[in-house]
Amino acid sequence: MTTTSEAPAKRAGAPRAWAKKPGGSLGRYIAVRALLIIPTVFILVTTVFVLMRTTGDPITAAQGGRLPADQLAERIHEAGYDRPILVQYLDYLGGVFTGDFGTTLSDRREVTDVIVHFGAATLELAFYALIVAFAVGIPLGRLAAFHRDRWPDAVYRIGAILAYATPVFFAGLILKLIFSVWLDILPVAGRADTRTELTLSRQDGATGIYLIDAIKTGDPAVIGNVLQHAILPALALGLLTAGVFLRVVRTNVISTFGAGYVDAARSRGVSERRLLRKHAYRPALIPIVTVVGLQIALLLGGAVLTETTFEWKGLGFQLSQYLQARDFVAVQGIVVVLAVIVAITNFIVDIIAALIDPRVRY
Repeated sequence: MTTTSEAPAKRAGAPRAWAKKPGGSLGRYIAVRALLIIPTVFILVTTVFVLMRTTGDPITAAQGGRLPADQLAERIHEAGYDRPILVQYLDYLGGVFTGDFGTTLSDRREVTDVIVHFGAATLELAFYALIVAFAVGIPLGRLAAFHRDRWPDAVYRIGAILAYATPVFFAGLILKLIFSVWLDILPVAGRADTRTELTLSRQDGATGIYLIDAIKTGDPAVIGNVLQHAILPALALGLLTAGVFLRVVRTNVISTFGAGYVDAARSRGVSERRLLRKHAYRPALIPIVTVVGLQIALLLGGAVLTETTFEWKGLGFQLSQYLQARDFVAVQGIVVVLAVIVAITNFIVDIIAALIDPRVRY
């Protein structure tokens, strides 16, 4: 009797022992990911500092050929660039973590003010580009999976490769040539025409995001003008990411089609179209969350060329202007902020992915 009673007890205890096996709690996962931001940002900030110093001090780089030697030396001393490099680095770190990125050399503006003023335009463009990427990439990826290994699939896949491989500035020039020069139906550059920009600038509590400010005016003509100017830049930048979304959705839908629960539904006579819509499509969208985080860096990098091509006056446009002026103080501040945005965005995406799919936490 004793032997018989002990065996069930051991078996009953087995599930409890398994339940105590360490797993990945959401709180622990968030804490680890948050802590990883610190060394990531530190490495990014240090890398930017080192790269900006490879050409010497910023003042010599920007004004070395235009100032007499004594004035140049005086400005270098005033800015503190004649101090030991370690002292400069520690001072730079202190400024970064307090939000003080210094003053631009070319137009004597606070770098923080430049970032705040032009950052809204880049944020708006990235938002438009993501809408294009989702609206184009996800449905076409679904269609490509449905027509797997047939000619429509080949067309979609080639289109995705072209969209991803075409330089964003070249895509922008082609779009301008077709829709602005040949067809003359869309504006060639800018965020809005002069009259609309004046209307928005005079508005109380302007956000700098033209679409929000235009909606606040309640004027359909102003809203329409803002949206017209956004179409070509959004297409040029959004199609770049749409190609990635298409390939990811196609691959994951095809993979989900081979899952056991899909085969079970198929054996019950469920049509292929219904299988795609009800069983394979939604699970295949989960990896898109992770891909969005990875594409933020691509969007911000592409924004520099897109904004320059379309004279969309955001952070990317200003970065190109400061690079031409060799204003490395401004370049340094803008690049650091963009890098931190990428790091924080990836952290947020990691948390969302962990909420959607708990397996990510392990």
